[in-house]
Amino acid sequence: MMTGLWQIYTLFFKMGLFTFGGGYAMLPLLKHEVVEKNKWASEEELLNYYSIGQCTPGIIAVNAASFIGYKRRGLSGLITATLGVISPSIIIILLIAALLEKYMDNTYLQWAFGGIRISVIALIVDTVWKMWKSGMQNIRDYVTFVIVGLLLVFFRLSAVLIVILAAAGALLPFPPREGKKP
Repeated sequence: MMTGLWQIYTLFFKMGLFTFGGGYAMLPLLKHEVVEKNKWASEEELLNYYSIGQCTPGIIAVNAASFIGYKRRGLSGLITATLGVISPSIIIILLIAALLEKYMDNTYLQWAFGGIRISVIALIVDTVWKMWKSGMQNIRDYVTFVIVGLLLVFFRLSAVLIVILAAAGALLPFPPREGKKP
């Protein structure tokens, strides 16, 4: 069944409107709406979109929305999803810019921002845990995780280089994941 452009726009507008903290904070919403509710992509596809979005130029949330929009309706879906996910930010930024200087020192506003930051951290931790459970399938995954962690901590390599090295490491001979063909 072909997905309507308005449906794509409104879904990603909602994502953009209720996602605070960037692309990783959007992942739980995307998983619920795109994978579970609308079945526009599998969980594995969504993780692939995020992985590709991480190592391509731009904002992860916009990249992921663009990939999903493209999958649903081609170029028009890509444009529609992208516009949908960025529209709320543009509107909110314009409103905040108009009011920011006047209210930035407001104690209640500062408390609200603090609460939002804490909730975003909780959402990210929950998402990372779920991704960990679905992504860690065999010893190669654990070895890759440890190596990538060490490279990040001790060498501060760029995310793009880390992803390329991890992809290259996946090409090394190793028993395939259960249920997966090499």
